[in-house]
Amino acid sequence: MNRQRLILSILLVALVAAVIWSFWATPRPKVAPPAKNAPGQRGAPARDASGRTAPAPALPSDSRIVRLDLLGRGQEVFKGYRRDIFRPIFVDELKIMQNKAAALKVVKPPPLPPLPPPPPPSRIVPTLTPAEERAQQNRRELARFIFKGFLSKDQQKTIFLSKDGAILLVKKGDIFERRYRAASISDQALTIQVTDTGEEIVIPLMENLSLKAVP
Repeated sequence: MNRQRLILSILLVALVAAVIWSFWATPRPKVAPPAKNAPGQRGAPARDASGRTAPAPALPSDSRIVRLDLLGRGQEVFKGYRRDIFRPIFVDELKIMQNKAAALKVVKPPPLPPLPPPPPPSRIVPTLTPAEERAQQNRRELARFIFKGFLSKDQQKTIFLSKDGAILLVKKGDIFERRYRAASISDQALTIQVTDTGEEIVIPLMENLSLKAVP
């Protein structure tokens, strides 16, 4: 029993000591001295011995200090914001995009000169046999004669042929130009036989026209 009382007494004394220590350890608020100037007023600037105004002491840079001098300043009136509503919003962006597009623009090469027209196809001359070449030569020689007319006497016809200004009379069976024999003569045509080849050429008779064989 005495031991329990002793322990209880010790605890009670420790509690009282803790209360007293906490009371003395708690900070107490301090009263600030009265201000010389009224709130919102600035004090007279201090002057040095020469009479000049001494610079104001720098205020401590403490965020907890309230700057009462700033409250007395007048607030500036908001004059508004002026802006041209017709001006594009993204002027710089548009210029940049246009410059990039101009730089990336593909430069077309100059057009090539037109190609010259293709040459005309070469004329293919058919190869003639010797007999065909002689036949063409005979027709060219006969075309040099011009038929001027004919004369009928005793049922025999005589034709008048002109060559280089000379008149030649030809009857049936006559040989002229040493190679051509008049095989037959009618009112419409003259049949000529080539003596060295035996070829017969029929030529229609038309006055004042050359002797051209029927093709």
